[in-house]
Amino acid sequence: MKIALDQLAITPPVLLAPMAGITDKPFRALVAQFGAGLVVSEMVASGEMITAKPSVRAKARTDMSIGLPSSVQLAGREPEPMAEAARLVAGMGAQIIDINMGCPAKKVTGGASGSALMRTPDHALRLIEAVVGAVDVPVTLKMRLGWCDQSHNAADIARRAEAAGVRMIVVHGRTRMQFYKGQADWQAIAQVVDAVDIPVIANGDIIDARTARHALRQSGAAGVMVGRGIQGRPWLLAEIAHAIYGTPAPDIPKGEALADVVLTHYDEILSFYGKELGLRLARKHLGWYCDAAHAPLRDQLVRARTVEETQALIRAAFAQKVAA
Repeated sequence: MKIALDQLAITPPVLLAPMAGITDKPFRALVAQFGAGLVVSEMVASGEMITAKPSVRAKARTDMSIGLPSSVQLAGREPEPMAEAARLVAGMGAQIIDINMGCPAKKVTGGASGSALMRTPDHALRLIEAVVGAVDVPVTLKMRLGWCDQSHNAADIARRAEAAGVRMIVVHGRTRMQFYKGQADWQAIAQVVDAVDIPVIANGDIIDARTARHALRQSGAAGVMVGRGIQGRPWLLAEIAHAIYGTPAPDIPKGEALADVVLTHYDEILSFYGKELGLRLARKHLGWYCDAAHAPLRDQLVRARTVEETQALIRAAFAQKVAA
């Protein structure tokens, strides 16, 4: 099964969610190596993109060599800056532009961006129209069910977004006020699926093939998007795709092979950010790898002060796991 967006084929329809501080270029490339239908950048602030802030521009960098469609997600509150940022990231190689209307973080919604846009649908549509009109690449939209339980307006916004030219919609099955509490309501996503003719992707609490199947069955969605469940398991999308769509099974690394994967990812982080910043930013990934593999030495790894110490601990941690 595939989703067609102009000349792009998203196949299998198992997508990597945009996650701030996580789905950077090194992580997206690693996920792509195992297999995915689409990888999406971490959120890029449109205003900071325009001012050419280096750290923000780095978030929007894509790598055509990974062999998958690459999407860059933009966040903002005004049409003109969003349109200008869309033109910039398209010029940098983004094949898809995604609009963030789902982030629940207070620092985002406090600036009237992210899921706060669902409280002002007319304004949100002006922003969507500006982005669609600014670029030739497909534009997609990620949102929640609504701002709160009293305002489930995702289906209405989806209809209007489709009319404005949006080509695919991802719905996280929670309201903004739920943040990440409780259970994602996949069945509620079905209202969005019924409201539009474009593909709808289910998101929220999808952590394995079993939950992916439930999400697809309850929502009727065309595919799934995986977020937090992939932490420490960059092969998860390929696992889900194999179980549901019969794509080739990923070779899930263990022991020394897993150490090799983690070391390669670590080296890519250092290369992308530089040693000083990379050393700090890699710690969360190292912790997640240890958690997923039940590997020892977690505390030592996330507190290591040098690259050499970290590399030695990575090899020791995962080798010990196999020996046990």
